[in-house]
Amino acid sequence: MTPMLQHLMARVQANGPMTIAEYMTEALLHPTFGYYTTRDPLGAAGDFTTAPEISQMFGEMIGLSLAQSWLDQGAPTPFTLAEPGPGRGTLMADILRATRAVPGFHDAMQLCLVEASPTLRASQQELLGTSPTWLHDLEQLPDQPLFLIANEFFDALPIHQFLRGATGWRERLVGLRDNALTIGLGPEQPRADLDHRLTDTVEGNIVETCPAAPALIQGIGGRIQAHGGAALIIDYGDWRSNGDTLQALRNHTPVDPLSNPGSADLTAHVDFEALANAAPCAHAPMTTQGMFLERLGITQRAQTLAQNLSGDALQNHISAHRRLTHPEEMGNLFKVLALFPKGTLPPPGCDT
Repeated sequence: MTPMLQHLMARVQANGPMTIAEYMTEALLHPTFGYYTTRDPLGAAGDFTTAPEISQMFGEMIGLSLAQSWLDQGAPTPFTLAEPGPGRGTLMADILRATRAVPGFHDAMQLCLVEASPTLRASQQELLGTSPTWLHDLEQLPDQPLFLIANEFFDALPIHQFLRGATGWRERLVGLRDNALTIGLGPEQPRADLDHRLTDTVEGNIVETCPAAPALIQGIGGRIQAHGGAALIIDYGDWRSNGDTLQALRNHTPVDPLSNPGSADLTAHVDFEALANAAPCAHAPMTTQGMFLERLGITQRAQTLAQNLSGDALQNHISAHRRLTHPEEMGNLFKVLALFPKGTLPPPGCDT
């Protein structure tokens, strides 16, 4: 039995069942045993691979979209270029390379990375070759124009799960049975925050909520509305939460989310409707990642890069383009939501 599992079982024995959100928080962020605090989870040697690790083209397209949005808003100076949950720094490195030729962009930029993990901070500094301003949370962002990219950030935020009953909702809880963690149900009760889901669900359906996400969007969107800027939220999910989407990945393979806490990544699909409704600024219609990247010219960029490739390198390049954009790969599973000031243009790629 791992130390994390012992810790969680002892907590349930002492305090009773915990919410899914509490379980995710402990399993991912516990200061001693947490998944994110004890390892680098990315890449072939880790547990999952994100879009920036697949191809440089992903970050290049995002960088050009943000830079053009900066130009469209009059090239404000200074401004913040920020990324919460930047992993190893791969995405930001590609963004910085793609925007280096944009006149004035780097001179006006203050780079901020929201990262708590010492392991990942070291990787970011090594890859970027510079020391950005590291922040512990988004509330520490400067009060100035904000251009932000959040790629696979919101999917790791803790969620609650509710099962619709005959007269109310029952929260799904993590408890103990036969000396193992298991899912159980709390008492059935009405929930005003889920009244809007009574029209599109039936008894037995599961709905997920993420209380932290709207609060973060309010902060991001509030800065953008007050000072200018734009945000690109890219994640897997859909317009509205539907069903049990909690999942765990270890060694790039799905595993039981309760089987070995602290050793697997835990995520859930993002409810983009909840994000859009919480934004105090304008938002573009949600679009698929594939459509977003195609609008920005990723196929033309792929063709240019392919001219200097052959053999396995060329085949890997072709596969990477397909994985990022094809509807049966990441193209439709991942969605993009753009935030921008009311009365201004949306970032390129998110315009209809």
